[in-house]
Formats: sequence, structure tokens, C-alpha cells
Amino acid sequence: MRIRVFAALVALFAVWVWVDARAQSGGPTVSGAHRFEKVAEGVYYATASGTMNVGANSPIIVSGDEALVIDSEITPAAARALVADLKAVTDKPVRYVVDSHYHYDHSHGNQVFMRDAQVIGHDNTRTRMLGNVLEQYTYLNSIKPIPERVAALRQRIAQESDPQQKKALEQQVANSLAYLEQVKETTVTPPAVTFDKTMTIVKGGREMRLLYLGRGHTDTDVVVYLPKERIVATGDLMESVVSYMGDSFPEDWIATLDRLKALDFDTVMPGHGVVFHGKGKIEAFQKYLRDVITQATAMKKQGLSADDAALKIDATAYKNEFASIRGVGVDPAAVRRIYQLADRPE
Repeated sequence: MRIRVFAALVALFAVWVWVDARAQSGGPTVSGAHRFEKVAEGVYYATASGTMNVGANSPIIVSGDEALVIDSEITPAAARALVADLKAVTDKPVRYVVDSHYHYDHSHGNQVFMRDAQVIGHDNTRTRMLGNVLEQYTYLNSIKPIPERVAALRQRIAQESDPQQKKALEQQVANSLAYLEQVKETTVTPPAVTFDKTMTIVKGGREMRLLYLGRGHTDTDVVVYLPKERIVATGDLMESVVSYMGDSFPEDWIATLDRLKALDFDTVMPGHGVVFHGKGKIEAFQKYLRDVITQATAMKKQGLSADDAALKIDATAYKNEFASIRGVGVDPAAVRRIYQLADRPE
């Protein structure tokens, strides 16, 4: 027994040394379901390593003897994995969790953190999450297509000859099926601490400003701004890919992004995609929004349905900034939302 315990300790020490070396080298630290990119001292950007569907990316801010997590991930299982994997970059306990907005892929891990941490969000986030979020299209559309997607993936696996590609496809199937099981334990858990416009947390000499700049991706978007480090975590208000627009306020979004650009920052940690620098991508997304709104509005006047218009809208002028744009056509949910607001402004 002693030999086995000693062997386990040796293995644990070896893993710790490897993880610490990766963190010190500045490269990504991979631990379990997450990959951690060091953005600044005590600031990390957690993304999926490929072994689990974690939903949104989660910025981590270590301040003094505590840690703050932005977005609790897509399921309680993913949140538990994040808690475990965080040990690769910090031994500090998570005392704050900030919901960047109410969407399921950012907040459905809240229940895991509630016992030991304060979960914070905008006033509207709490209101939304006390409502019927599990019955809304945005959430249901994450579940209903899975059986069909899995069937298509299995067909590709059967035809795939490359072992590495086959393994990647099999992991996608495993993640999808696991997600269907994991959502069953979700209890929608709204933030217990809310604010209207701004809230500031100062810990260990680090100032963290929570800001509501206005409606955009949703009416609940919170950004976390580190003025000294000139870093901002934007949730889905600003991504490095084209953000989902199904619950958005597109006209307001453009103005809200102007207020975001007014902050003094250089580095952006988005809710999806990759860390990026500067404000050029934000300006490009504002142009994208204006263009999509203009085209959708014109097609609505021509009598096209939202789904038909979505097939025709051409946003390829922005594909150099947003790699997710591969050809003509946009997400039908975006055009449905533009049509909806034209008929019933909110």
C-alpha cells in the first residue's frame, strides 16, 4: 500500500511540475477539459481542450487570495470540471462568478458555485433567469438538433479513413451525447447579487469593474474591465467570431459597442473565439451589424420571409475579420430577430 501511495504521489508531483512549467513558459496549460492561456499575471482564458462541451470560454482573474470566474459554463458537469481544472493555474478558491449574460452556455453551471461563491449579474439577468429560459428557442436549439447531428457524424465516421480525423469525430459524438445527459441535472440558478450600471470589486490590489453598457447581444450583457491591465472580458457582446443575434437588439448593439470602445483597453477576452487585441475587430463588427440590418430590412420590405432573406444576405465583405463567415447567407435566427423588432420594437 505504501509503495502504491508513494507512486501516486510521484505521479502527482510530475503532473504538477509539468503544469507549472507550461504556465511559466507562457504557453497554454492543458488540464482535463480545459486549456488555460495566460493573458497577464493572474489572468487566464479557459477554453475547451476537446474532451468536453464547456460552452463559453471562461476568463479567470486571480486577485490576492481569491479568484473570480467569468461565466460558469454550459452545464453543472462542465462547471465542476472547471473547478477541478483550475488547480492547474491557481490554488486560490473561487469567490466570485460573473454571468456575462443569461444564455445557457454561460450560466448553467451557476448552481455548482453558489455554495462557496457570490454569483453576480445584471438586474436583467436575474429577471430573465427567473423566467422560462428552458422553453426558449435559444436553449432548445442547443438540444433538439443533437440526434440528427450525431447520426450525420456517425455516417462520416463510417466513411473516414484517417485515424486522427475519425478520433476527432468520435469525440464530437461522445461530447454531444454526454451533453444530452448532463443537461438533465441543470437547475437554472440566477445570480444572487445584481447591479444596474456598474459594480467594482477590489481584491489584492486588483480593480475589477463590472459594467452594463447597454443592450446588445442581449439586454443582460456585462463586461468586466481591468483598467490597470487594460483588459476587458466582453462575453458575447463582442466575440472574435460573429456573435449569435437571436436575442439581440441590433441597433442598440452598435451604440453599446461605441461605449465599449471608449474604455481604455488593448486586450479583449471574448465569450467565444480567441483573445484579440485592439479595437479594429469591434469596428468591423459594427459595420457587419449595420450591413445585415440594412439588407434584412430591404428584403422584409420586398416581402421575403426571414428564412429566405437569411439565405441571400451577403456579409462576405467581413470574412477577413471573422473566419466563421464562409459564404453568402447568415444565421436565420438573426434575421428573424430583426424582423421581429421591426414589427414589435422592444
